[in-house]
Amino acid sequence: MGVYGNQMKHISQFQKNQLNRRHFLKKSALVFAGAGFQSVLPAWAQSARSTLSLPGLLTGDEFHLQVEQAKANVAGKSAPLITLNGQFPAPLLRWQEGDDLTIRVSNHLQEATSIHWHGILLPFQMDGVPGLSFPGIPAGDDFTYRFPLKQAGTYWYHSHSGLQEQLGHYGPIIIDPAGLDPLTYDREHVIMLSDWTFENPQRVFSKLKKMSDNYNFQQRTVREFFSDVEAEGFDAAMANRLMWGDMRMSPTDLSDVTGSTYTYLVNGHSPAENWLGLFRPGERVRLRFINASAMSIFNIRIPGLPMAVVQADGLNVKPVDTDEFQIGTAETFDVIVQPDADQAFTIMCETNDRSGYASATLAPREGMRAAVPSLRPRPTLTMKDMGMSSMDMSGTEMEGMEMEDKVSGMDMNKMDHSAMDHDDSAPAAMAMDHSTMDHSSMNNANMTDMDSMEMDNMTMQEHNHPRGPGVMNVAMNPVNRLHERPLGLENLPHRVLVYTDLESLEPNPDTRPPGREMELHLTSNMERYMWSFDGIKYSEVKGPIVFHHGERLRLTMVNDTMMPHPIHLHGMYFDVVTQSGEHHHKPRKHTIVIKPGEKMSVDITADAPGDWAFHCHLLYHMKAGMMRVVSVKENMS
Repeated sequence: MGVYGNQMKHISQFQKNQLNRRHFLKKSALVFAGAGFQSVLPAWAQSARSTLSLPGLLTGDEFHLQVEQAKANVAGKSAPLITLNGQFPAPLLRWQEGDDLTIRVSNHLQEATSIHWHGILLPFQMDGVPGLSFPGIPAGDDFTYRFPLKQAGTYWYHSHSGLQEQLGHYGPIIIDPAGLDPLTYDREHVIMLSDWTFENPQRVFSKLKKMSDNYNFQQRTVREFFSDVEAEGFDAAMANRLMWGDMRMSPTDLSDVTGSTYTYLVNGHSPAENWLGLFRPGERVRLRFINASAMSIFNIRIPGLPMAVVQADGLNVKPVDTDEFQIGTAETFDVIVQPDADQAFTIMCETNDRSGYASATLAPREGMRAAVPSLRPRPTLTMKDMGMSSMDMSGTEMEGMEMEDKVSGMDMNKMDHSAMDHDDSAPAAMAMDHSTMDHSSMNNANMTDMDSMEMDNMTMQEHNHPRGPGVMNVAMNPVNRLHERPLGLENLPHRVLVYTDLESLEPNPDTRPPGREMELHLTSNMERYMWSFDGIKYSEVKGPIVFHHGERLRLTMVNDTMMPHPIHLHGMYFDVVTQSGEHHHKPRKHTIVIKPGEKMSVDITADAPGDWAFHCHLLYHMKAGMMRVVSVKENMS
């Protein structure tokens, strides 16, 4: 076991040092009396610590985690939160590939809780989704997770109960490879991003249900209208405004919950508190980025310091040099940086709607700090984000449609959609054939009547789109956008990572062509704050999406909404279809951000029997209904 030879010694010492609830609350009182912020921070989250040499690091194959309610200092203010082992964020768990883990979780809350091991391949009974894979952990009770480790890399864990994740119930996981690590580096830091609100999360959700743009204070102004007139002409600018108004939508509605209520954190630190990671000039430093936020997508850059992306969602990729990348909620990206200069660098983590940011510092010495860049102008949604790319026939748009045809790897005209074997609850929209659509006949500017909640039912029925109160918008001409930079990063002079830059370092474990295809639509009704798949919210779904054990299938997803959605599948990986032909190094991800108006495909090997959650990882979207169950069923002989 090498460095893990003293595992049980570490575990017993850890258990001896655990604070009982009374002792913890007493220490919390000292925090607010002036004992300092770091008394609730775990060692990994404190400044100037490398995760390669942490005192009291939780390693081994046996763990005890205690979930408690507490008050602690968040961004300089007292706040109620959920801690694990008296810590916020939760402890860093360092595991080793090949070990068999035993993790006892004690629930000291006054409500049920759970822990989901995000991205970890394990038996479905250990996945930690209440009501699906297990009953949950009742108040005052314990539950023991047991599972083998089949992988290495950067992952994280969080509650899957209610809105507990928004209250601090999350922590990082590092799994060291059983053999030689193909990545070489001298030092590493975990960069765990999150969003914190001092409002009660239930109140946040209630506000969204009443008015979905409650937190959007970045609406378009009259000054911007005149700028549009100058750039596009009066008629075009006015038509654009009238179209958005007719649809009761805003082109600035990029995030449901924004910096108007959120404080954005790095390892529990606000920008003012400035988390700092040390390096020696010339060292190769591995930064393990984890987006543990509830609702936020971040654009990451380190001005003056290029990055090499070496891992995505825990799996190694061929190194990609870049200057900026976007990380969706629940994604992880590992990068290597090599700062040669004896100077500080700012890790700038700007939200995709530009309403706020998290930031931290890399520096050779404590006390150093580089300048923090100003927030860039907020972008606005386009016709393509509405699924109307046919209205813009520029070279970029045409390339996007050509890319869509290339990446499918299938002749959709020859496919027998009638044999797709959908479950009983799936609407007919899952068997769409876009090749027969006549987009030229669509009157895009007047296609929607939001007052009556009807969207030309004749047209929708003709083209097999999902219908009903859960469908407010339809992407009439969705295109593949994997090769596109995220919104607001399109015209930057520096390098920006896109999904088609990623290639798996190792050959894909399953290179069979898919035997069948499913199509699933991401749908919403923003007037009612309803989020769903195929227009049906989770509470109204009649049955699971059925995969057959051992099969290879293609899941095509169409985003009919105006927002990006980080879609997460439990228990299995997506092989992202990014190139045509025989491509055995597809990037493999457990979470992928699907852009507005996008149609993209992933290949899945259904090798994990059981019932698995499949959902948008924006917490309030999932709570509002954007979740399904994928049931991998054993083949019946």
